[in-house]
Amino acid sequence: MLSIVWETEGLQTVGIVLIVCASLKLLHLLGLINFSEDSVEDELELSAVRHRPEGLEQLEAQTRFTRKELQVLYRGFKNECPSGVVNEDTFKDIYSQFFPQGDASTYAHFLFNAFDTDHNGSVSFEDFVMGLSILLRGSVQEKLNWAFNLYDINKDGYITKEEMLDIMKAIYDMMGKCTYPILKEEAPRQHVEIFFQKMDKNKDGVVTIDEFIDCCQNDENIMRSMQLFENVI
Repeated sequence: MLSIVWETEGLQTVGIVLIVCASLKLLHLLGLINFSEDSVEDELELSAVRHRPEGLEQLEAQTRFTRKELQVLYRGFKNECPSGVVNEDTFKDIYSQFFPQGDASTYAHFLFNAFDTDHNGSVSFEDFVMGLSILLRGSVQEKLNWAFNLYDINKDGYITKEEMLDIMKAIYDMMGKCTYPILKEEAPRQHVEIFFQKMDKNKDGVVTIDEFIDCCQNDENIMRSMQLFENVI
């Protein structure tokens, strides 16, 4: 599927799809979801979770997950991450399995930083489900805000051409031999030049959140990609 998306929908769509797709893989490898049809219902019926009731009630109010869904997520998270946090090396290990033909370490680093909202070097269960709630069930505006934060590497409120190029190079590196047709070395820069010019409407050399959202909302391919993985759990 990813090679088809790469070929027909354009690099900018791939970048946003991979945010969601990689997050689903993180859930799957942590044992939090299974893609068989009946597994989620079975998990909900059988879940016996140790959790902090106050925290769970707060997360239910703050996210779009039900209490039972949060119980399933929390049980799996605690089973796989007894310390209660996921570190960057875990992200890198997961994406190296997801993209064995490429080097996913840089993209995993950027995605980890997007989940690590308080920038303390680890992703807690709260960080995790808050991000997933946006990616899987958030509004278009919320998803695009999250994506902007990913591209805004230094968190100064703007996306520069260099930041976009860093993300795009990371995507190319992660895809590796999965890309079709085989792409030339200068391809990431060429794609960024085209897409950055499209986003930077006032030509001031940076992309604001408003420019980013406006451009994405007017791109049919991006809007389609944002709907691919809704309500999977």
